[in-house]
Amino acid sequence: MVNRIVTNRKNIMTKSDDALEDFKNGFTCSSVVFSAFSGELGLDCETAKKIACGYGAGISGTGNICGAVSGAIMVIGLKYGKTKRGDDAATEKTRALVRKFIHEFTQRNGSINCTELLGYNLSKPAEYEKARENKLFVTKCPDLVRDAVLALEKIL
Repeated sequence: MVNRIVTNRKNIMTKSDDALEDFKNGFTCSSVVFSAFSGELGLDCETAKKIACGYGAGISGTGNICGAVSGAIMVIGLKYGKTKRGDDAATEKTRALVRKFIHEFTQRNGSINCTELLGYNLSKPAEYEKARENKLFVTKCPDLVRDAVLALEKIL
């Protein structure tokens, strides 16, 4: 079931709509995915965006794990992660859901690695610039954000 937020009498915004709007407004992919779920999990959106900010662009522009994936993994941890010593069941549940999320995201996109998803190694300035010139951050990345949110909604 998709959680919906009513913004006025005519428009209904979904979590993916909210995440995409924030992404278009300059927030990182990791921040928008994490903050789309944070409020209902007891963490304010502003703090969530700060926490997740450094994970965007494949962890701070290194081209590693996709920021949308990192944000999603943080959501799973925030919801199910271990908080008490000896609560190994929480760790196992968290890990199982992360694996399920990764499987779902990979099925949709072929990888969780930013370099593989975009076709450019973002840790190399020339390739980062090529990705920007080819508008991948405005054409490909929004799809990855949406897919991460939809996959999360499916498994949570």
